[in-house]
Amino acid sequence: MKKIVATMTVASALFASPIVSNAALGDQTLRTGMKNNDVKELQQVLKQKGYFKNGTTTTYFGSATKQAVVNFQKANRLVTDGVVGPATFKALKVASSNQSSNTSTASSKVLKQGMTSSDVQKLQQILKQKGYFKNSTTTTYFGSVTKQAVVNFQKANRLVADGIVGPATWKALGSSGSASTSTSPKPSTSNTNATSSTSKLINTGKKYMGVKYVWGGTTPSGFDCSGFLDYVYKEALGVKLPRTVAEIYKVGVSVKTPSVGDLVFFETYKPGASHAGIYLGNGKFLHSSSSKGVGITEMSNSYWSQRYIGAKKINY
Repeated sequence: MKKIVATMTVASALFASPIVSNAALGDQTLRTGMKNNDVKELQQVLKQKGYFKNGTTTTYFGSATKQAVVNFQKANRLVTDGVVGPATFKALKVASSNQSSNTSTASSKVLKQGMTSSDVQKLQQILKQKGYFKNSTTTTYFGSVTKQAVVNFQKANRLVADGIVGPATWKALGSSGSASTSTSPKPSTSNTNATSSTSKLINTGKKYMGVKYVWGGTTPSGFDCSGFLDYVYKEALGVKLPRTVAEIYKVGVSVKTPSVGDLVFFETYKPGASHAGIYLGNGKFLHSSSSKGVGITEMSNSYWSQRYIGAKKINY
């Protein structure tokens, strides 16, 4: 009986609601099934240390993240349970906000492309106030859009225009110990951010309707299906997607039915996901097809309906 109770207790912990508050990385234990920004920051730390191998990071703690944690724990002689608690955070050199918030400030941190943290969002807010960051919403990811905004700011202020935010750039930005100031706009609610990001993604994609299909194409002179998605995500959201549809499918989070902005996947010339597009709602999706280039197609189309294998959400 004790064994059954213990098992139920563990199960309850493992399958608790995966959506939690946005605590600072290190403040909460992370495990399989959870979904929040801390997971993305964890993946970024593991990626920097060579353990997280996926081409892009997400907010979902799945099997790839667990395996990366297990490998790190093994290398550091920790309990290899794939759960990121105090001991693992300590080995990762991640302190909780209770330990570090009073001493660690945004202006003391160097930020550059590829990083994911709340400080990146604070940076974007400041750049947005100054008219350099043009996206309608801010994120925690430092992508190509953020880098270009930094470069433009650096050029205007006669700094080294390398796109890296170090002490000199922080000083020019007017940071006095923290990227967050009393005049900084509060982040929008998650629902507003999601709606705004989805609209920007779709509107950006529609700009390229009519662009011809080119095998291996990754620019507006010609796109293949994954090249189109990657280009649109980078331009609209500053998010870098894996190069192939098969890899994009691996990092996406499965959903039963697609919502506007989700990716829909199809099996075409080989087993598994080999084609994808952006779901627009009302049974339509935007994609780059080999026959027509970038355009909008009905999900009920006789060709695509027979090859549809599912939808996934890409977290950013």
